[in-house]
Amino acid sequence: MYDTPQAAAFRRQVLSPVKLRLFMLQKLPMAWLAGLRLPELTPERAVVTVRFKHLTQNPFRSIYFACLAMAAELASGIQAMMHVQAGGPVSMLVVKMEGDFHKKAVGLIAFACEDGPRIAQAVAESRATGEGRTVVATSTGLDEAGDVVAVFRFTWSFRAKK
Repeated sequence: MYDTPQAAAFRRQVLSPVKLRLFMLQKLPMAWLAGLRLPELTPERAVVTVRFKHLTQNPFRSIYFACLAMAAELASGIQAMMHVQAGGPVSMLVVKMEGDFHKKAVGLIAFACEDGPRIAQAVAESRATGEGRTVVATSTGLDEAGDVVAVFRFTWSFRAKK
């Protein structure tokens, strides 16, 4: 239902590690520096990882909250970009962000966002009505042991361009 040929082509592009790194170097240089990776992207779900290393650390020997937020935002944002690819142009913007931190972030943290269908629906409704739509996308970060490290909620606004 939400998987279009354009979305599939976009997925092939960004799931290529080399092409994703080139995209990040050009459009998201801080994500490139932090070493964000995209191991999974489907119409329903995206997973973005960030690793504890020198460039992502804070003085407390854990991953800096801004690096966690960047990975969490990309998990929802890459889905939004994928769903915007099909059809006419749609502007997208984060209008609100909330974060809850549960555990010290060390090692590899994987942020999963499973709100692809809701994002696709908001994009489709904006195209159909010409009005703006918002959706709250949740990205949950798990450490290598499977424990929740942080949960971010991003409110995305979508508006079809005329």
